[in-house]
Amino acid sequence: MMLSKKIILAAALVSAMASARTVFAADDLQTVLRKLDTASANFRTTSAEFEFDTVTTEPIYDKDVQKGTVYYKRDPKNSQMAAHINEVNGRPVPKVVVSSGGTIKLYEQKVNQVTVLTKFSEYQKWFMLGFGASGKELEDKWNIKYLGTEKIDGITTDKLEMTAKDPVVRKNIPKVTLWMDSDRGVSVRQLIDQGQGQTRTCQYMNLKVNQPLPSDAFTFKTDKQTRTITQ
Repeated sequence: MMLSKKIILAAALVSAMASARTVFAADDLQTVLRKLDTASANFRTTSAEFEFDTVTTEPIYDKDVQKGTVYYKRDPKNSQMAAHINEVNGRPVPKVVVSSGGTIKLYEQKVNQVTVLTKFSEYQKWFMLGFGASGKELEDKWNIKYLGTEKIDGITTDKLEMTAKDPVVRKNIPKVTLWMDSDRGVSVRQLIDQGQGQTRTCQYMNLKVNQPLPSDAFTFKTDKQTRTITQ
């Protein structure tokens, strides 16, 4: 009888501790989201060096590593993003991806070609994920779990696990994990589950917030021989 009471008491304590952790996590999440609201109100631009590691496990293992510089700009009329890729798998392969004005364009310098990605235009707003987005914006689009803090490159980050509320987005991107520098409203790291055995880890270094961007941040140079295709 005494043993049964002890088991019941232990189970009750475990349940109470689990409930407390849930409450604390919810409180911490709200604190982080409100910090992001404040950071978003003051956010204008970001630049950073990046490394994008895309790993495929099915049907066979493959890894693609891209390095370069990324730029973000937010304003009420037109949010913009550009990734200037300098290196792919250790080799110089200059490319530029620009999301601006409702279109997404990929410029590949080696083949002198611009590809307009129309079928991805509906996902343009998702490209700004973790860069100047307010807590309210994230709450509107995502179901969010708070996973605590983690230090990355000397920066204390808030780790957020997110699943999209939109079933179409969720089908293509089952889950996203962000490591946020919440005071500045920027991601230090992102882990994107792209489904079908593919994940992308985005690491950002030398982050600069609200500093002037290069005049060619969201452009690329073409010539008369540049081929343009639409997909």
